[in-house]
Amino acid sequence: MSELDPTPLSHWPAAARQRILGVLTDIDDTLTTDGAITPDALQALHRLRAAGLPVFAITGRPAGWSEPFALAWPVNAIVAENGAVALWRSPAGPLRRAYLQDAATRHANHQRLQAVAAQILAELPHARLAQDSAGRETDIAIDHSEHHHLPAADIGRVVQQMQSHGLNATVSSIHINGWIGEHDKLEGARWIVRTQLGRNLDAELDRWVYVGDSTNDARMFGHLANSVGVANVARFWNQLAHRPHYVTRNERGAGFAEVVDALLIRPSQPKT
Repeated sequence: MSELDPTPLSHWPAAARQRILGVLTDIDDTLTTDGAITPDALQALHRLRAAGLPVFAITGRPAGWSEPFALAWPVNAIVAENGAVALWRSPAGPLRRAYLQDAATRHANHQRLQAVAAQILAELPHARLAQDSAGRETDIAIDHSEHHHLPAADIGRVVQQMQSHGLNATVSSIHINGWIGEHDKLEGARWIVRTQLGRNLDAELDRWVYVGDSTNDARMFGHLANSVGVANVARFWNQLAHRPHYVTRNERGAGFAEVVDALLIRPSQPKT
């Protein structure tokens, strides 16, 4: 890391932790470790539910990939594709889904996105679409670290090509995502908190915590008063436009569990 070293999570003031109303979190390499949720991270989600704290996962992963986790994990909802699609389990059990864009807009954008993806692959023949691309509805993703490696220079070339075609582009710990529209993880967080809880996230920025690990979390890191990077955020530290306020000792799912431990610890009562 740089001379601007992170503040350890242990320095998160108790007074700030006790004001937290809910948790917003990335999924890949934040909740998950090597592509799967670990028992400690899953137990941490259950503990948050038992404590009455809502949890919304905000991810660049596609809606199709997110479906089973929206049903199985104890989260209030998953916002997929960097803010474009929300999925949640209804009280009756079936999965519900909502979109920020209407069907006509999504269809038109899909055609344009596929054309951009084809051009990127033609110009960078060693690049590969993310293996979860079949489940994507509102964006495209190029794999840089999940199943196929791209060097940093080529990651930058893909981002530049997406932007030159008018796409938003961001880099997660595994993919380069491109999409059309004004939404991003922050807008998705505002949307899901408003629609699911009837609350205004921007009026409560000191009452929510965000947990993430990479450059596509930077806007969330900078916007929320309580933001935490799991330890593997070190990989992207010098690339972050906004850095998390605190960093855990542990990486990935163990780091997320560390955040939940900090949230749920209550100061001991004075002896009488």
